[in-house]
Amino acid sequence: MDEPSMPTPPASTTHPPPLSSPPGPPTPPIPLAELLASKDLGLRRIAGPAEAELLWVHTSEMADPYPYLLGGELLLSAGVLLTDPDHYVGRLVEAGAAALGFGVRPVHETVPGALIEACDRQGLPLLEVPPETPFTAIARAVWRLMAEARHRELRRVTRAQQALATAAARPDPVPAVLHQLATQLGGRAVLLTARGEEVHAAGRRLPPEPAGALTRLARVVARERPGSPASATDTHGDTHLSAYALGGGDGLVLALAAGRRESGDHTVAGIAVVLLSLLAAPHQGADAAGRSAALVRMLLGAAPAEVAPLLGATGPWSVIHARRTDGTPADGLTAGALGASLGTALVDAGRGGGEAVRLLLPLPGAAEGGAARPLPEAEAEADRIAPQPGWTLGASAPTPITALDAADSLAARALAHAQATRAPLTVDAPVSGLAALVPPEQAAAHARALLAPLTAPLADTLRCWLSLHGSWDRTAVALGVHRNTVRQRIGRCGELLDADLDDMDVRAELWFALRQGRGGRGVTDEFRRPPLSYG
Repeated sequence: MDEPSMPTPPASTTHPPPLSSPPGPPTPPIPLAELLASKDLGLRRIAGPAEAELLWVHTSEMADPYPYLLGGELLLSAGVLLTDPDHYVGRLVEAGAAALGFGVRPVHETVPGALIEACDRQGLPLLEVPPETPFTAIARAVWRLMAEARHRELRRVTRAQQALATAAARPDPVPAVLHQLATQLGGRAVLLTARGEEVHAAGRRLPPEPAGALTRLARVVARERPGSPASATDTHGDTHLSAYALGGGDGLVLALAAGRRESGDHTVAGIAVVLLSLLAAPHQGADAAGRSAALVRMLLGAAPAEVAPLLGATGPWSVIHARRTDGTPADGLTAGALGASLGTALVDAGRGGGEAVRLLLPLPGAAEGGAARPLPEAEAEADRIAPQPGWTLGASAPTPITALDAADSLAARALAHAQATRAPLTVDAPVSGLAALVPPEQAAAHARALLAPLTAPLADTLRCWLSLHGSWDRTAVALGVHRNTVRQRIGRCGELLDADLDDMDVRAELWFALRQGRGGRGVTDEFRRPPLSYG
């Protein structure tokens, strides 16, 4: 492995450069070849390597200009005090000069042969400056090339920033940002945990050795202990490696590998670090972590009395179920980004098995430890739940803490309805109109008597079939069964109820009953109207 650009001691710690090290210029370096291509200057390389990067231009006639050099200079001299070319070149190389421009006349008629030999021997590019070319013209040309390079870099960074911001707005923001970053840098971008485990990756895969070197570099910046650097760079053969610690304190690291390193790469990577830090952040402190735990416990059936103190607000709340529109599973980071878009940190995405992401959304005005908002106001806020690109959502109506378990079931049904109708969002909302005029107790009693012959699966199938206007195919999609199964169940419902399900009056009465409390052997729901779909 080549020497890393940041000192990396064996103890896997990286120290910043000495305080005396000068900062680089605010402009990108200029390849020596670009300066030589300026025909009007008449410069000619007569010794040393062809490749070099110029950071500054400096003129000096001192016998030893070493104390006044920062490194990366094109040093211009007429050799007024040149007496020992070998020592002179050695000091320039030691100071980190990029190249030497030697002006002929009036001091020297030609470039001294000993100087040419010394530059060849010590690897310092040597340029012959013709008598008609002032040193100021060379300096002006370098500054012009730097300004052009800076303009190109700014345009590249601006385009990359726009592309990364667009990727961050996608339904799968973290993989999308990594993919765009790998494209912009022409390499591989990996999001790693503090232990070196890969969370997401994009770009061409690395061979085992550079991949291992990248993982080791990532551990250097992983914030598992105080004093870890925010970033580090290294090289492995021809592969340039870099690692950046993400904000949030979870030890996540952005690791990059590319075959080339261009001006602006660090800035582009910095933009990605900011975006990924926001996207991958837990969006919660200690109190929100307790709320997330409360969500999990609630969904597992904890009593409302146990959940309420942890949630800290009496409501109302809306339970949301979500699936990716393309059917791909959502990981924790993607689900967290969805929660951030909806305005909640209460996200349950870790159950696996292809189940939906579940979110608990506090509606605006849910008071911490106070009274719930009036239901009409809460319903208006629930209507403002917006569809999310790349997601299919099902949301419950505003619900108090005591009814979150029922709201969870309603959100699941709303999601099934949204998938069946290909709507991006379906909201199950409270009833209104004529049905609201019937006293709930009488309605529930009538529903229990009418639906007593039906089992829970049959009642759920009948409810879904009626909500989808008798569509066999959509009901099959919503329930996840074959359309023939739907036909058999609906036929069985007609037999048990001794009713003609093609009669609109029968359908209306059954729909009214199915929206009531508990009927027969497991029919459950609240007094509600059909879900609202947005699409």
